[in-house]
Amino acid sequence: MRVDGRSADQLRNLKIIPDFLDHPAGSVLISCGQTRVLCAASVADGVPRFRRDSGGGWLTAEYSMLPASTHERSGREVNRGRQGGRTLEIQRLIGRSLRAVTDLDVLGERTITLDCDVLQADGGTRTASICGAFVALGLALLKLQPEMGANWKPLTKRLAAISVGIVKGEVLLDLNYPEDSTAEVDMNVVMTDKFELVEIQGTAEEHPFSRQQMSALLDVAEKGMSEILAYSEKEIFQGRLDDLIK
Repeated sequence: MRVDGRSADQLRNLKIIPDFLDHPAGSVLISCGQTRVLCAASVADGVPRFRRDSGGGWLTAEYSMLPASTHERSGREVNRGRQGGRTLEIQRLIGRSLRAVTDLDVLGERTITLDCDVLQADGGTRTASICGAFVALGLALLKLQPEMGANWKPLTKRLAAISVGIVKGEVLLDLNYPEDSTAEVDMNVVMTDKFELVEIQGTAEEHPFSRQQMSALLDVAEKGMSEILAYSEKEIFQGRLDDLIK
C-alpha cells in the first residue's frame, strides 16, 4: 500500500467538472487527488503572424501556479517581471501536446488559447493540465461545430497524460508529491487513445533505469491513460466528441 492507500497501478481519485466558468468557450476544473487545475479554452479571431493567410488556425497554452497552491506561498511571476523556466517548459509541453491531436488547417483563422491555472499542487500538475486542457478544448470545439458544419473534424485523436515512476524499486502510477519527491525514476507520459506517444519526459534521480523498467512504466501509463479517457467519455462527452474526430 502507498501513503494514500492506493495500489501500485491505481489512479488518484479523478474528478472533472465541465463548464466551470461562464465566459470561455470550454472550461473544466480537474482534480487528481489533491491536485486541482482550472483549465479554460478561449477562442479568438485572428492568428499569429506566421499563420496569417494560411487559412488555418493556431493553438497555444499558458500555465501558472497560484501563490498559495503549495505548502509555502510562492510569489507571482508577473511581479518578478518574467516567467520562470519551469513555467515556460510546462506551457510549451501543453501546447505541443494539444497541437499533436488538432488539425490546425481546418480551424479557420482563429486562435485557441488553453489557460491552465494550478489551484492546488500535490504532484502531476503538468499531466493534469494536459488532461483538463484536452477536455476544455473538446468542449470549445463542440460549441464551434454548428458554425463550422457537420463535416468539420478538427481533432485527429483523443489525448491524455499521466505521471509514472519508480519509488523504492516499485513501478507506481500517478505519483503524488511525497512519491514524486522521493522517486528514483520520475516520468511524464503524453499519449493518444491509440497508444501513440506524443512525449515522454523521464529522469533517473539516483541510478540509471533499464529498458525493461521503462517498458513497465509505459505499460502502467497506458492503463492510467485509458482510465482517464474512459472517465471523460462517460462523464462528459458521451459520444459527442466522435463527430469531431477524423
